[in-house]
Amino acid sequence: MTVLFPITTPKRYIFAVLAAVICLHYVLTIAYDDYGRISSFSNISERTGERHDALSILDYNNLQSNPNITGPRANATFVLLARNSDLAGVINSMQSAEDRFNKYYNYPWVLLNEEPFTDEFEERVSVLTRAPIFFGLIPKEHWFQPEWIDEDRARAGRQKMMAQRIIYGGSVPYRNMCRFNSGFFFQHELLQPYRYYWRVEPDVRFFCDLDYDPFLYMQEHDKVYSFTISLFEWEPTIPTLWQTVKDFIAEFPQYVENHNAMDFLSNDGGKTYNLCHFWSNFEIADMNFWRSEAYIAFFEYLETKGGFYYERWGDAPVHSIAAALFARRDQIHFFRDIGYKHEPFQHCPSGEQWTKGRCSCDQKDTFDYTQNSCLKKFEKLFA
Repeated sequence: MTVLFPITTPKRYIFAVLAAVICLHYVLTIAYDDYGRISSFSNISERTGERHDALSILDYNNLQSNPNITGPRANATFVLLARNSDLAGVINSMQSAEDRFNKYYNYPWVLLNEEPFTDEFEERVSVLTRAPIFFGLIPKEHWFQPEWIDEDRARAGRQKMMAQRIIYGGSVPYRNMCRFNSGFFFQHELLQPYRYYWRVEPDVRFFCDLDYDPFLYMQEHDKVYSFTISLFEWEPTIPTLWQTVKDFIAEFPQYVENHNAMDFLSNDGGKTYNLCHFWSNFEIADMNFWRSEAYIAFFEYLETKGGFYYERWGDAPVHSIAAALFARRDQIHFFRDIGYKHEPFQHCPSGEQWTKGRCSCDQKDTFDYTQNSCLKKFEKLFA
């Protein structure tokens, strides 16, 4: 006679758990194709010995949902000017740009500093991206105040602006930065291989996902300059800039584009400057434009006047004036769908673009059509 031994309580639990796991596996295999593929024995064997930095399932799904991940790339890079003390802000900005766009495209980063980056700085930012990162030192002649500048005159100009409580009015390093961004960054050896760049600054934020490549957009639509925010410059910082521009135009009229955007800069055909400019802390642009004969001649002309130090000429009005005069108006682009913040202003997309981009900003909180914005002036160019 066969004797049947009863299943003890612990064994009952084990069998019950195994039965539940098998049923769950069966249900998931039927319901989700990806699960069946990932959990198959063949897939498990293929993955044996894989590198630990292989794409996670979440990354795989994200990449598959982006149609451009295996598509063409522009000859482009991010550019970020920073000091070692800006580390926290650089991390915030790079992480934001990576999360919203570059984790799908892996465009390289070029970081520039007036002094060597520390080992800690390089280590901390290198983990933020799988893209190549290059750390560069700015040549002294491209950064520091030239010896030919009359320091007594320059100091008097700074003191006057400090009395007027103008931001950075007394800062020489700020003037160094404006001059470098106006005429030298695109000459740096690390940027020579590239044509397009996306300028990023410490402590900025990108609010929205991008499901396309803005570099390729610039290339395919023959754009040379783009922006997200435009506003008025402080007139006391550039009292002689427009007269200098007019003098340059009179001497070199051949550089002025016939279909230019003068009407963005002036309300009276160029007699006076209305102070409108593109806020250059965000810009995606074509460095071949800055490397052109027209722009090089323009910058060198400005440089001889000393206005970067005697006044406080910024790279924003310099870039804006050059783009508006030496390029066709249709070569300047407003990236309406790129949500962006640099204190104290921000641009937030609206409507379908806000929804599609999963934007984290408040649609009502945008600088676009505020009293101090020049966006209407730009849009009127195409009305």
